[in-house]
Order: sequence, then structure tokens, then C-alpha cells
Amino acid sequence: MNWNPERLPDLTGRVYVVTGATGGIGYFAAEQLASAGAEVVLASRSREKLQRASEAIREQAPGAVTHHTAIDLTSLASVRAAADQLASLRRLDGIFLNGGPMHFSRSARTEDGLPLMLGAHTVANVALVARLLPVLADQDVDRPRRVVHASTGFVRQFPTSVADVERTPRTGIGAYVKAKTATEVFAFELDRRLRAAGLPLASIVTSPGVGVDARTPRRAGIRDKTVPYRRNPYTPWAQGKDAAAWSGVRALTDPEAAGGEYYAPAGGARGEPVLIAPDPRTSTPEGDVAERVWNRLVELSGADPLRLSRLLAAAQGAGGPSAS
Repeated sequence: MNWNPERLPDLTGRVYVVTGATGGIGYFAAEQLASAGAEVVLASRSREKLQRASEAIREQAPGAVTHHTAIDLTSLASVRAAADQLASLRRLDGIFLNGGPMHFSRSARTEDGLPLMLGAHTVANVALVARLLPVLADQDVDRPRRVVHASTGFVRQFPTSVADVERTPRTGIGAYVKAKTATEVFAFELDRRLRAAGLPLASIVTSPGVGVDARTPRRAGIRDKTVPYRRNPYTPWAQGKDAAAWSGVRALTDPEAAGGEYYAPAGGARGEPVLIAPDPRTSTPEGDVAERVWNRLVELSGADPLRLSRLLAAAQGAGGPSAS
């Protein structure tokens, strides 16, 4: 369908969660959803920044309804606490797994001793999804729910093996690319398992392209003189972080979006969000790579693999509708 990212469908009554919502892509995704009438749960580490982001959204969309959930993706205990809070929402239509520190350090670790990039960008999201799956997969819904995973175009540009998930690459950017590669493998495997179980829940992958501060609209406390400015050599070919949020927002809200799909800017680095072919290395990896990555990530997340299996098996036995 033709998609206008600046004129979203009416989202009144919908409820979405956005992680990393106090700045950059996450903030603008939350703002766009709220401007279209959705209730948005802003999830991030700093309570002060969460309040500031809510105020900025209401400046752009008076009457917007926002909620806050504090979550530190470098702590599985924090992720579990946040998931318990989110599970009590009256409704949950989708979650945009966008958050994660951009501290490209090879040696940095999470509170649980995991490599920072893998722990915060991948394992924490696995833990969050596993805990929210019963809520997201509730079959008494008017449309399939969405789990949207933020990846990066670097996964295609720099092929990285995830045969050993925990092995840390030599560079910080390499660790980031590997974490996002594992994210994609998990996301596509999640969708296969959801489809097999007949659950009304779609797992979709997105890439933001390149979003830079220099092209990002100003927002009080979000993008102004009080917020550190990051220079980027790709600025001439890039877009603002508001446009970088479009792929994730489309995956969450496009009525025709389906599980197992991949959305990215039309021009690669920038442009309107379009459906592109997934990378076969992550969507359909050879051998048993997807199963091994799934099992290891679930184990690292602290989720109960038997509970997940029983949930999926019970839904499959009930013969629910397929996710789309």
C-alpha cells in the first residue's frame, strides 16, 4: 500500500511501548505514535528524562497520553521489573525494541556480566519479549500485535558469524554489529515459532538508515542546546532522527505489515520506509544456527525455556489464527 509516514492511520485506542524513548529515534517514534492518537508507554532508564520526553511530546501533540516505565537494559533485574509493570497494561498492541547504549566498547559489561552490546541490545530484549509474550499473544484482539526489532544496515554490509553468540569481536562497532545480527536471527526465528503456534503476533525487523543530529528537528530537552551534539561524517547523505523512526513506526502500525518482514529507508541511508527482502543469512541461516542462537539467547536472558515452549505448544494445539 502507499504509505505516508507524515499521515499515519488513526491509532486511537491503541497502546504501544517504545524503549529508548527519551531521545533520538525512540523519542520521535513515540511522538509520531502519540500524534496519531495512540497511548504510548515511554521506556528508558532516567525518570527525569522520561518526564522531559512526555512534556516534549505534549508540546507537539496537545492531549497526547503517555506513560512511563523505567528500564535499564544493562540489568536483567530491571528488565524483569519493567516487564511486570508493562504486563499490567489494559492493552498492548505492540512494542518497538529500539533502546540500547551506543557505547562501542569491547570490554564493557552489563550488570549481569554479559558483553555490553550483546547484553543490552539483544539479551535484554529477549528477556522482555519472553516475559510479555503471554500478554502480547492474547488472542482476544482485533488485529495481530507487533514486536518490532531495531537492527542496522551494518548487518548486511559487514557479515558477522553468530555461531558463538558470546564471543566478542575485536572492535566495539564489531560487537554492535554482532549483537544486531543475533537480534535479527532471533526475530525471524521468533516469527517462525509464532506462526507455527498460530499466535496473532508478528515479529518484524527494521533498520533506521542513518539519522544525524544536524538534520533532526529541535525539541525542548530532546534536541536543543542542552543536549550534547554529535557530529557525523555521513550528514550530507543522512536524514534526521525523526525520519529514522519511520521504519519502526510503519512496522508497528501499517495494517498490511506481516511477521517475518523487514522495513528500511527506500534509499538505504534515508528515505520513506519500504518493505525490503530480509537478509538470508539472518532470516534463513544454514543448518541449525537459528535454533542454537534462539536457545542460547533464551538461556542468557534468564527466561524459562520450558515455559516458552509450553506457551507456544498450547497455542498451537488450540489452533489459533496465523500472525500477519
